[in-house]
Amino acid sequence: MDNGASSYLRFLQGDKDAIVEIVSEYNDGLVLFLNSFIGNICLAEEMAEDVFCDLLIEKPKFNGKSSFKTWLYAIARYKTLHFLKKRAKAPEVPIDELYTVSDEVDIVRNHVKNEQKIQLHTALKRISPEYSQVLYLIFFEEFSNSETANILKKSNRQIENLLYRAKKALRSELEKEGFVYEKL
Repeated sequence: MDNGASSYLRFLQGDKDAIVEIVSEYNDGLVLFLNSFIGNICLAEEMAEDVFCDLLIEKPKFNGKSSFKTWLYAIARYKTLHFLKKRAKAPEVPIDELYTVSDEVDIVRNHVKNEQKIQLHTALKRISPEYSQVLYLIFFEEFSNSETANILKKSNRQIENLLYRAKKALRSELEKEGFVYEKL
């Protein structure tokens, strides 16, 4: 093999087996070379795979000014330095520190809240549309009673009565499911 140049040329001309020759010829040396930059053999293997994928997909032009091996290693070096530069901007967090992140955000509480919202919206659909409209405007959109009265073209007294009956109807629907909503 003449430093892979003929194999790469055959690959560019459509011989899919030629890329296999290139990978088998250069993979181990390339991984060790990249490991000297990264210091992590697994990441070095991934970077080498990325380089070979670039050859396979992008098919960069090899101009022959250097040996194929030199050209391939230069591509790998550039790609690795670019990776390291990006990684330096966003440092990795050790997995042990992720436990404290999950402790700070109470995942269970958020899940329960979401489940409660779903139950609440489902119950709102089962009560009269007039009741659900009043509850929605006051509790979700946070309109005042007088603003709600203006929107629904009702008096303040009608809104107060409607709100009282709507809360009662919603509470009844929610209790059927064993749920108690604290704002009612």
